[in-house]
Amino acid sequence: MTLTTLLLIILILILIGAVPAWPHSRNWGYGPSGIVGILLVVLLVLLLLGRI
Repeated sequence: MTLTTLLLIILILILIGAVPAWPHSRNWGYGPSGIVGILLVVLLVLLLLGRI
């Protein structure tokens, strides 16, 4: 399993976990989706720089 595949799997799990559909996460607000956005930007920059 390569690093890119592992990062993609983790990112998909984080995206599913950030959806405020579950009762325990309804009161979290925009926090989880903001963190996912930052992770996406970092991952995109790393891909563009050729580090991944």
